[in-house]
Amino acid sequence: MPVLECAVHWAVPADEAHMRDLLDDGERERYERFMRAEDKARFVTGRFLARTVLSEATGLAPRDIRFTTDCPHCGGAHGKPRLPGSGLDFSLSHSAERVVLVLSDGPEVGVDVEQESDRDVDRLGEMVLSAPERDVLMALPPDQRRRGFHAYWCRKEALLKATGHGLAAPMTAIHVSAPGEPAEVLSWDDDKAVSPVRLADLTPGPGYAASLAVLTARPLKITETPVA
Repeated sequence: MPVLECAVHWAVPADEAHMRDLLDDGERERYERFMRAEDKARFVTGRFLARTVLSEATGLAPRDIRFTTDCPHCGGAHGKPRLPGSGLDFSLSHSAERVVLVLSDGPEVGVDVEQESDRDVDRLGEMVLSAPERDVLMALPPDQRRRGFHAYWCRKEALLKATGHGLAAPMTAIHVSAPGEPAEVLSWDDDKAVSPVRLADLTPGPGYAASLAVLTARPLKITETPVA
């Protein structure tokens, strides 16, 4: 079975005039609605990254690239950005000082990055983790639980971005492999479940967790650009 190449591009948030110049009218309105400078920077960096990477992949000028955000399940305008008319799929995520884009040649892809924070992982685990995952997490040494929780979180978020379900599908129905083990979906007990799926963990740098998911059975070949 031929491998599927996935290109992972990392960036640090910035908010510069040449980046804002590529926003379309709707994106500019959304940009202006953000109250915090850091939120503006993460948003504009994501759209700039998407346009420059897709420009190189398609030959289109960055200014000519326009995205749709139609939800594949309900038709609403809250779906992930897509490039209509292209066989490429991509996914964006950001957290704190990381912005990431994953590009796939065909199959649906999702990506998630999270800064490891002092979340109440025991409480959140009840909402995010399956029972076997909670058992694994609680068996970890206390100083490893935060990292373990975020590994679980990113794998599931990436999967639900790839399927387009987002928060409409319960995370607790998904059982993924334990932190430190190769990422894979072990079971998914829900009517929204899809198969086949490939998961992989990424390398966002210290203090972050990140994963991608692709709706394919093909083995993945992942190329990551370093965080700038």
